[in-house]
Amino acid sequence: MRTNRTRIRTATIGAAATAALALALTACGGDGSGTKSAGPADNSSTSSAGTSGAAKSHDANSDTDKDANADAATTGGSAKAVTSSTGKSNGGAAKAGGTTGGDTSDSYAYKHPCKSEDLSVRVYAREGSATQQVIEVNNTGANSCGLSYFPRVSLGSATAKDHSGDIRPLIPSGLGGAPAYPVKPKTAAIAVIDLNPSGGGSGVTWINELNVLADGDHMPNAEQLNFPLGPDVKVLDPKLGLYESTVADAVASMKQADTKS
Repeated sequence: MRTNRTRIRTATIGAAATAALALALTACGGDGSGTKSAGPADNSSTSSAGTSGAAKSHDANSDTDKDANADAATTGGSAKAVTSSTGKSNGGAAKAGGTTGGDTSDSYAYKHPCKSEDLSVRVYAREGSATQQVIEVNNTGANSCGLSYFPRVSLGSATAKDHSGDIRPLIPSGLGGAPAYPVKPKTAAIAVIDLNPSGGGSGVTWINELNVLADGDHMPNAEQLNFPLGPDVKVLDPKLGLYESTVADAVASMKQADTKS
């Protein structure tokens, strides 16, 4: 999913001076309703360091849609579907669930794929790594829901007219088991991608965008989100892990990636 104390000195003021001061304040509209300070920034979820800008939502094959969203002043993503934001990893686990009144069972999630309007997606740099990005998919709905084992991810250029040359990361092999990855309300599914696991200096340099579809099994291309990457990115044999409940587990899963996605 980043205060200065004012010392107040008292002084004795004569009754006349006090009255004059009160009259002056009344004449100037001094009722306390002037411009209010916005207060300190809310850094409850992530630090502002290392942010890469808001994501845009568009069909992977639609450049018209991309251009239309290029200057959108939002917190990211589609206003009517998936939303997103960016920030710096705090290295913690997914948010703890709370009582919502909905069905929070895994069995319910297996039968009900997550809907985009019940998800919020964040992508941010993992703290302590120069090449890894965290993909965090939060369930903001009232019920548990199911995601594909991993997000569908590709790496490409934001200005490309043809995305057939986008790079797809390796994923872990040997998938099987439960029909979906269950996500309880107010919790997150976390995946980690390493853009350059070996740290090689000969990686691809034209890539400047990370494309994410939270559920590659059920969601249409139109619900894909596009996150800008920072400058001087070099992509070489990228690896993507499965969804996990913590960043640490997601990193461990990413290191097992050995087959094409």
